Amino acid sequence: MKSIIIIGDGMSDYPVASLGGKTPLQVANKPNIDRIAREGRMGRMETLPEGLPLGSAVANLSVLGYDPAEAFHGRAVLEAANMGVALEDDDVALRMNLICIENGRIKNHSAGHISSEEAGEIVRHLQAALGGEPNEIPIAMHTGVSYRHLLVLSGPAASPEVQCTPPHDHVGERAEDLLPAATSDEGKATQARLRSLMASAAGLLKDHPVNQKRIAAGADPANSIWPWSPGRKPRMQTLQQRFGVHGAVISAVDLINGLGLYAGMDVIRVEGATGLWDTNFEGKAAACLEALRDHDLVYVHVEATDEAGHAKDAALKVECIEMLDARLVGPILQGVEKLAEHVNIAVLPDHPTPVASGVHERDPVPVAVLRPGDAPDESMCYDEEQAKIGDIPFMRGDDFIRLILGAES
Repeated sequence: MKSIIIIGDGMSDYPVASLGGKTPLQVANKPNIDRIAREGRMGRMETLPEGLPLGSAVANLSVLGYDPAEAFHGRAVLEAANMGVALEDDDVALRMNLICIENGRIKNHSAGHISSEEAGEIVRHLQAALGGEPNEIPIAMHTGVSYRHLLVLSGPAASPEVQCTPPHDHVGERAEDLLPAATSDEGKATQARLRSLMASAAGLLKDHPVNQKRIAAGADPANSIWPWSPGRKPRMQTLQQRFGVHGAVISAVDLINGLGLYAGMDVIRVEGATGLWDTNFEGKAAACLEALRDHDLVYVHVEATDEAGHAKDAALKVECIEMLDARLVGPILQGVEKLAEHVNIAVLPDHPTPVASGVHERDPVPVAVLRPGDAPDESMCYDEEQAKIGDIPFMRGDDFIRLILGAES
């Protein structure tokens, strides 16, 4: 038995007034995802347990059946793994966003979704200017994709004992009120280092040629760095060790690929996968079907719906769900039908990203599971309300991964 997990990041939502009091999932035309719900079974899952950060790292660890209270050490360490950045045991890695600050407030978390080429030029400039500064905490900046980059602090004085706020959760708020703050005496040197780097970077970016061109073109400048989610590398059992399965992950997001690497999964790169609504849906579908030949589990992650939620754009979120359905889920279903072997398929978000707030929420997510041989339940389509009438018991911990793998305890 093989399995496919399809993640529409941030796909679930609350009723939206502009959509007639319905959620984007209830409005979207999504016959393929609805088919999985109608012919399969539905239920709900807790992916963001109380007391843990409202982030995709925690949520996707939960989906894969790990206890995030033990396995979560910040998202940056996962992204570092995907970027091929080897971390020492005492290194502290942080996600480093390029963001736009306007009139002292965070305008957006992505510098207007700056291109990777522009961002790479900026990060290399900052590393050259700031990386060699004499300091008790040496730093290294590593380029990633678009606005998402990596900052590594080294040496015995580096500490993850610092509270850093995710910029996408604080758009419109005063940046000065959200600066890194030590949570213990151990973190005070790291607090000072991060604040100094942010101030120095702002000075260097103010008149940077990339930003001058962006401003001239009417785009937001990348005029600040924003470090967050500090942590040291985790120690996790692989899915092979836990369940005896050989897995693969397909995503444009460093975090998800890094999590896959720590879980012992093969990372499959798809040309044109962007992490936005212009991503290569068809390429991901083709890669999923190809990976199914020699993998037991394929984890396909699409970020577009989450970014539409962060943008507070209900119409765009509906469109992203429809593209996910028509251009990824549909081809996967068609491909699976041609295979001689049985394949379990599940569709779910990792967490809600409601368009009203533009931030992650802790609510349980709707899950649809189609397993050959299972009798369908009463759910007729895929949305938040239909999940409540499904017959899959409420899932926590490793309930979901055991269900999709056919390894129920």
